[in-house]
Amino acid sequence: MTNVPPLTPDNIRQTVITAIAAHWKAFLIQGLVLCVLGLLAIGAPYFTTLAIDILIGWLFMMGGIVRALALMKAKHMPGYWWSMLGAVLAVVLGFVLIARPVDGALTLTMLLIILFAVEGVSGILSALVFRQYSSNWIWPLISGVMNLVLVAFILQGWPGTATWAIGLLAGINLFFMGASLIMLSVGASKQH
Repeated sequence: MTNVPPLTPDNIRQTVITAIAAHWKAFLIQGLVLCVLGLLAIGAPYFTTLAIDILIGWLFMMGGIVRALALMKAKHMPGYWWSMLGAVLAVVLGFVLIARPVDGALTLTMLLIILFAVEGVSGILSALVFRQYSSNWIWPLISGVMNLVLVAFILQGWPGTATWAIGLLAGINLFFMGASLIMLSVGASKQH
């Protein structure tokens, strides 16, 4: 039987610091890639919005087709017709998003706003917890606050902002996530 140290805040802190320090280069590379992708999305927000909308359309359509094909072999399964209806609706929704991406952007923008609001709150709360483990906790906090500021900005111009909002939000979110990873990795590299 191995000797496991008791679970204390100091032990958790040291474990987190050691894990980040051991892999600081991977965090740095991931952060740089996210920053570059974020800047590309910010530079072409309308294109990025349409690309995301079409990608989601294809995901829905392909997922619905795979689900329908799988259900063909399970016709006697309880709830078969409800499951088949869900598969058909996914295919139809996917087709609509692909065929009319601008119309789909309104709905997707609202869903993305909800996602970023949740990410913003969770980022702030995570940063406040993380502050006892790292001196660079401020960067995830800034990322969370920026998500909430962006949500308010997009809602203020709704629905006109929907044609470019997904691309802009995704780009800024990627950039700040990347920047927070870069700052965490730089801080961890100094402790390594």
